[in-house]
Amino acid sequence: MVDLSFSLSELEFFLLIVIRVTTFLFAAPFFSNRGTVPNHVKIAFGFLVAVCLYRLVPYTPIEYNTIFGYAVLVLKEAVTGLLIGYGTQIVVTILNMAGHISDMETGLSMVTLFDPATNQNITITGAYYQYAMTLMLVLSGMFHFLIAAFKESYLLIPINGAVFKSENLLLAMVEFLRDYVTIGFKICLPIFAVMLLLNSLLGILAKVSPQMNMFAVGMQLKVLVGLGVLFLTVGMLPGVSSMLMKEMQKMVTMITESLL
Repeated sequence: MVDLSFSLSELEFFLLIVIRVTTFLFAAPFFSNRGTVPNHVKIAFGFLVAVCLYRLVPYTPIEYNTIFGYAVLVLKEAVTGLLIGYGTQIVVTILNMAGHISDMETGLSMVTLFDPATNQNITITGAYYQYAMTLMLVLSGMFHFLIAAFKESYLLIPINGAVFKSENLLLAMVEFLRDYVTIGFKICLPIFAVMLLLNSLLGILAKVSPQMNMFAVGMQLKVLVGLGVLFLTVGMLPGVSSMLMKEMQKMVTMITESLL
C-alpha cells in the first residue's frame, strides 16, 4: 500500500522546490516560450519536475521563525531559479543581435516582426536565427541538459543554501558581454563579409559609370545577395547551435558558482 502521508515540514520543503522549478521554467529558453507552451502546461510540467526532484533532493528540515521568515526563503528560491534560467535565456539574445546586424547590412532593418515569445519586435533575420536555433537545440536534446543542470544545482545549492555574491555575478555578466559580441559577430560574419565586398564593388561601379543610379540598384542587389547568403549558409547552423550550447553551459556554471 502506498503511503501518501507527509508532515508540515516536508510540505514546506516541497513548496520551496516547486518555487525554484517554476521560476526556472519561467525564465529558461524553450520552456518560457509563450507562443508554443501554454501557461497551464508550464505549471503542470513544473509540478511534475518538482515531484521527481523531491525524491532526489536530500531532505533537510527548514528552519525559520515567522511567516516573514518563510517568505524570505520563498523569495530566495525564486531568485535562484530566475538567475539560473535567465543565465541560459540571455544566450538566445545573441541571435537577435546577429540578425539585427545582418538586416542592417542587407537593407531590411526597417522590417520587424512581432515575436509572441518575448512580446517584442525583432528583425526578419533575427526571427530566422532564433527559430532555427530553437529547433536545433530541441533536436540536439538541449532541454535535457537544462533539466539535468537544474537538478545538479540542488546538489551544489541546497534549499536555503544560496549565497548571492554580487562580485561573481557581475564578473559572469562582464564575461558574457565579451562573448556576446564575439559570437554574435561570428554568426553574421558571412553576410557582413559579402556585403563589404558588394559595397566595394558598387563604389567602383559608381566611379566607372556615374550615370548609373547605384542607390536604386544597390538596395535591390543587397536584398537578393543577403537572402542568397542566408540560403547558402544553412549548413553552418548546426555549428552555431553548438556554440550557443557551449555558451549556455558556461553561463549556467558561472551563475551556479556565484550562488555557492
